[in-house]
Amino acid sequence: MSLSYVSETSSAGKPGTDSGQKVKQSQLQMFSFLIWIPRRCHYNPANPPTFTIALNLLFASVATITIANQYYSHPILNKLAEDFDVSYEKVSRIPALMQAGYAVGLFCLCPLGDLLKRRMFVLLMVFITASLWIGLCITKSFSVFCVFSFLTSVTSVTPQLLIPLVGGLAPPHRRATALSIVVSGLLLGTLLARFVSGVITQYAGWRNVYWFSLGLQYIILVLLGLFMPDYPSANPNGLNYFKLLWSILILITHEPLLVQACLVGFFTFAIFTSFWTTLTFLLASDPYDYPSLVIGLFAFIGIAGMCFGPAFARYVTDQYAPLFSVIIAELVCLAGVAIGTYIGTFTVAGPVIQAFAIDFGLQVSQIAQRSAIYAIAPSASNRINTAYMVSLCYGQLMGTSAGNHLYARGGWKTSGNANLAFAGAALVICFARAPWETGWIGWRGGWSVRKRVLMENGADEERRTDCACVGHRP
Repeated sequence: MSLSYVSETSSAGKPGTDSGQKVKQSQLQMFSFLIWIPRRCHYNPANPPTFTIALNLLFASVATITIANQYYSHPILNKLAEDFDVSYEKVSRIPALMQAGYAVGLFCLCPLGDLLKRRMFVLLMVFITASLWIGLCITKSFSVFCVFSFLTSVTSVTPQLLIPLVGGLAPPHRRATALSIVVSGLLLGTLLARFVSGVITQYAGWRNVYWFSLGLQYIILVLLGLFMPDYPSANPNGLNYFKLLWSILILITHEPLLVQACLVGFFTFAIFTSFWTTLTFLLASDPYDYPSLVIGLFAFIGIAGMCFGPAFARYVTDQYAPLFSVIIAELVCLAGVAIGTYIGTFTVAGPVIQAFAIDFGLQVSQIAQRSAIYAIAPSASNRINTAYMVSLCYGQLMGTSAGNHLYARGGWKTSGNANLAFAGAALVICFARAPWETGWIGWRGGWSVRKRVLMENGADEERRTDCACVGHRP
């Protein structure tokens, strides 16, 4: 009797062996796709691939689809509460857990972008997220749904891997434009997710929202596999992962401007998530009783607010110190929150004005802060981005948790009062450190808000210096 015959007969006697082999073969095929590199995507140092507008738009689409995972649940929390038979306060754990998971992924995974080859790392993150997402589509247990919500958020940090990559790939004369395209895709995803979720839930049920997202994630996985070049590692000689993480903490303890930006961003994003999460409960109850479709349509109000961001950046942020734009943004948020909080319980004009003001203020504040902190240490932009984004995520976590808790205890006005306090705290931090202060707190250097231009190497090089550059101590 031959060995092959023994193997065949023993396998034939085990039920389920064929199906197990098919699963292993499908897993092997998917792994082969992840490591397969099309000829056009091979990296040639002598002739590196050109960073085209098509690739720029692909990265923006990936950012939109991936970040949307964090926000599909927001306009349908009331439906999730009904289906899982839990209270509004308990169902609010879903966005809170997703924000906590995203923060974990930012701190633990994003620094690996400085160590690993970006193509393989990005494909792996998208594949893991999409595979875990299946659990959200099929589970009927609220606890299991919460677990998968956290896990999928940990690996949904792909946009934060692509933004620094685009900054390094785009030619200098097109760098700002390239970054704005990806960042716009990122912000667009946070709002379109709410609209798409509301529409699909209205006509096909909330589970189809998650099946729809699953299909999009596998589509971008295929597109990235076919068109993303195999860029080399930023540090081919390798870096110590734990020292890399430690250096993020060192940056925070040595850069006052970074800390100021992180704190302001923390409170601004707390306002953003607290408003958009509790808005669902307000609009789904008396006196409005809006269906999920109408609640989802409120995302377009936020998108309208963001449309003014690029024009503001061109005519204000580019002309003045970033802190000036941040202060304007926070004042707009404060005014919008005050109006929405105190008239939102009896007229829909309140939340409409608040949605517009908050989203406009968020975009202006974030663009201005990024333009400042990235000038601190260009060689450490990934780690600076990690520190900044982790603070934003924890702001989202606090905003969601505090907003929902206060809404459950005292209603719309109580959670709105907390948002007023967040906006006030952000403004206090802005005024605690002047644009040209070199230390941690104070007003040295004056309150001139005009950008300062330093000439270096004669006419060969001109460097614009934001308040960020002053805050960096060599």
